[in-house]
Amino acid sequence: MAKPLRILMLLAAGTALVLPAAPARAGLLRPVLMMLRPQLENQLTRVCMETASAGRADLEKSLQDPCRKLAVPTSKCLIEETDNSGRSLGVLTEMVSGRFGDDSEVVVKRCLARMFGLPTDSLRDMPLRELGKRFGSFKLQEEVTP
Repeated sequence: MAKPLRILMLLAAGTALVLPAAPARAGLLRPVLMMLRPQLENQLTRVCMETASAGRADLEKSLQDPCRKLAVPTSKCLIEETDNSGRSLGVLTEMVSGRFGDDSEVVVKRCLARMFGLPTDSLRDMPLRELGKRFGSFKLQEEVTP
């Protein structure tokens, strides 16, 4: 799987573990989400470093700055798509309960689509695991081809 997608998926999954599926009006919980952004960025950075370094301490340290730079737009996208989707309450509930549920999955898919320049709901019916497999296969082929 390609590093940026893998990192985004793992970071988003690791941080979007919060609320139940009760839709809230878009915008009502945005201030709460914005207050959580620093923690989200720290968690995204940590997961990025752990994932990309594959346990090598020397490599992990050198990845801190690039992972921090990736965490900023990723957290912004996750917060905006949580708000835009009307699933803020659901995502927050999933995060508080420490699980990755339906609302979090919707937000991650919307953010992935947005970051790839696709229509927001274009990945709605595709399982996250399938997205990872397909993108990973594409990246692997791309790396092998001269």
